[in-house]
Amino acid sequence: MARMTMADAAVLAKIRALLAKAESTTFPPEAEALSAKAQELMARHRIDQVLVDGGRGSGEPVGRRISLDAPYAEAKFRLLASVATANRCRAILLSGLGCAEVIGFANDLDMTELLHTSLLVQATRALTAAGPQTDARGRSRTRSFRLSFLVAYAWRVGERLQEASASAEAEIDADRGGNLLPVLARRDALVDAAVTLAFPRTTRLRTSISNGAGWAAGAAAAELADLGVGERLSGRPPSALASRGRQE
Repeated sequence: MARMTMADAAVLAKIRALLAKAESTTFPPEAEALSAKAQELMARHRIDQVLVDGGRGSGEPVGRRISLDAPYAEAKFRLLASVATANRCRAILLSGLGCAEVIGFANDLDMTELLHTSLLVQATRALTAAGPQTDARGRSRTRSFRLSFLVAYAWRVGERLQEASASAEAEIDADRGGNLLPVLARRDALVDAAVTLAFPRTTRLRTSISNGAGWAAGAAAAELADLGVGERLSGRPPSALASRGRQE
């Protein structure tokens, strides 16, 4: 496993400080500016390391377990999986254990964990603001609303993150004469091999959504989430499902 250098620690400290301020401020423009700076630092740090070592000096992919608190653990996992994918990691839900295994290069795992935590704080804040939900007959619809909200939020955030990452990588690859994307592809292959070795059999995670209002609210909250990833994207239906480890 690659050791964290003083430079790595300094970057992570700056990112943590920015995200903490973004989570605590009550002024959306300020939060957006702070999160944008944090996202920029994440992307630049990762790509700079890749370009410097050419994919050779950053160690091997490793696994890290991240807790997923109830309720709505599977929906929270979807947010983790979205952030992990955008940061070139893979997430596997360990059913019944209250956690997920995220596999990737150490620095990418650090970025994934930081951003996931920040986005979960923002999602929780939005859910709290929405308050209890009832139907026309006064029956509680809070649970289905919140589940639908979190699943939609995870999907929409993932769309935004992946689009932004692909755009930034393509731009830098063009500036560097096409030497970035091949290195990233080699690293992806190493991560995929590590996942297959650790989890040779997985199943698709499926979640039933029954609350349209919750889905719409979650997608809207994701549009406003402070990612600092450029212009808003147009909504599209989900195209992929997350993975879950199959327990024997």
